[in-house]
Amino acid sequence: MGVGGGEASTVTQADGAGAPPEGDYSYEERTVRPYAMTGGRTRPSGDVLPIEALVSALRQPTAQQTVEKRRILELSGSQYVSIAELSAHVHLPVGVVRVIVGDLVDEGSARVHSTATQNPTHDPATTLSVLESVLNGISAL
Repeated sequence: MGVGGGEASTVTQADGAGAPPEGDYSYEERTVRPYAMTGGRTRPSGDVLPIEALVSALRQPTAQQTVEKRRILELSGSQYVSIAELSAHVHLPVGVVRVIVGDLVDEGSARVHSTATQNPTHDPATTLSVLESVLNGISAL
């Protein structure tokens, strides 16, 4: 019974280390699907999308699009919806939603209305005058 490695796989399955409960396929979907949905990409092909960026659909969903793309277009069809809200509604990580929304923008199905500055390295909260004002306020305490 011990030749060919059959015993090792039986031991791994028997002790259950790292294996999902029998018949629980949601574990596998949560682990594999987001990576597969984006083709392994972790960033959209265009600009990095902040989580507060608002998305609006420009077109109706089509049957050729994935379920996730269709759902995002449905949610953003009648109102602006942020990347974070879309993530919560479609039950996907924010990074995955960013990539999918980037794909929708690239194909002309959606538009992103960013609330942040176009220069991601410029953060008004870290300008010298703001930092000096904070320091003066703390010193006054």
